[in-house]
Amino acid sequence: MVKLFALLRARLTVMILAAFALGLCSQELSELKKQAESGNATAQFFLGFAYKDGKGVPQDHAEAARWYRKAAEQGYASAQSNLGFAYDKGQGVPQDYAEAVRWYRKAAEQGNATAQFNLGVSYYKGRGLPQDYVSAHMWLNLAASLASGDDQKKYSDARDLVAKLMTPQQIADAQRLAREWKPKPETSRK
Repeated sequence: MVKLFALLRARLTVMILAAFALGLCSQELSELKKQAESGNATAQFFLGFAYKDGKGVPQDHAEAARWYRKAAEQGYASAQSNLGFAYDKGQGVPQDYAEAVRWYRKAAEQGNATAQFNLGVSYYKGRGLPQDYVSAHMWLNLAASLASGDDQKKYSDARDLVAKLMTPQQIADAQRLAREWKPKPETSRK
């Protein structure tokens, strides 16, 4: 029971700190770093986010990627997606489309809509893997089904653009794959 209470307290602390991610004060940043350095994946993700955007710390894409990687290696889907984006754009790491796809896929398979969109775009463009409109449509369709607001429109518009390049059978195959898809649980997370 004591371990459960400590875990819940640590998670709550990180969630409160995350709420301040757009304007960390020095005390909050210090606590976030402490949690991140102790291996808390949520804190590692938000510290990466702070470095990416320069919130409470100097903007540093390499440091952002370092913290995203720590969280990503623990199965934290948002960190995996952001690390994939870093590789896709060459922000803080060498640009490497295959490595971007690897991280996008890990997050996409957990149901991260942003990663699903980026994986779908990668399939559409044939960037980091062979071009495959069926897989592109499937991932874009999944992303659109999970997203809301402007993102949902963006993702469904991208899916519809890909559909214009496909045969009716390819579209049916992509829709079947999307219906059959099931998220994989994260492997580990502190």
